[in-house]
Amino acid sequence: MSATTTAPDRGGSLTVGVRQRRFEPGVVAAIVYREWRVFRRVWFSTAFGSIVEPIVFFVGFGFGFGALISEVAGLSYLEFMATGTIAIGIMFSALFPGLINGYSRRTERHLYDGQLAAPVTVAEIVAGESLWNGLRVSVVAMVTVGVAFAFGVRMGPGVVFIPLIAIISGFGLCATGAAFAAKLRSWHGVDIVVGGLIAPMFVVAGTFFPLDGLPRFAELFGRVNPLYHCVELLRAAAFGGYGLWQVLGHLGAVLLFNLLAWLVAVRFVRQALID
Repeated sequence: MSATTTAPDRGGSLTVGVRQRRFEPGVVAAIVYREWRVFRRVWFSTAFGSIVEPIVFFVGFGFGFGALISEVAGLSYLEFMATGTIAIGIMFSALFPGLINGYSRRTERHLYDGQLAAPVTVAEIVAGESLWNGLRVSVVAMVTVGVAFAFGVRMGPGVVFIPLIAIISGFGLCATGAAFAAKLRSWHGVDIVVGGLIAPMFVVAGTFFPLDGLPRFAELFGRVNPLYHCVELLRAAAFGGYGLWQVLGHLGAVLLFNLLAWLVAVRFVRQALID
């Protein structure tokens, strides 16, 4: 049994057809398919950035710092930063679309108003867009793996799990971007999110240096940083050396973060569009 309600959004327009019903995976799949159709028109610009960005990191950090640092945590510095670069690519390619697209589609393009006029809920919209970006960044991650291979990084057979790690991590990061997008009141707010959230996340995550030598407060932030757990999962898959319970611990942290990020995003987006 479902009910249809009509409520004014914060801009004064009417949002029609918000159905109170159970979560339907088929609707999420339809949203993923729509995102795929849109992506087919703009794939080249995304592919270009996905290739150039890791090359810059490998040249600047891999050969720059790599010439000064021989080994980090049992890996060569090039190997250590390779998995960090993959994780950064996952974060940028998931969190930024959730943030930028989320704000644009709500305030300028009014895409969400149109979707909510159909039998679609906010929870399904957030889940569909987050899942799509998770699937998309899995390709970004493998492109970075290819760049790493070209620079001489040799990974183990566990590399086949990297796309799955990217999908799982990308889901939560995209939902995080959507949650912040729902609270933005202008494009100027993006600068606050980038400086206050995104920059600390990718720097203090064990991407280019281990957390052990950081001040205590920074190390604690790093341990709860979801990107840190993504990095650790990537290193476990690429180079091994992690116990089963360590892997499960990092995986559990990412999954818990995903659930919380999705719930918060759904609440914030619903408030921005309907309440």
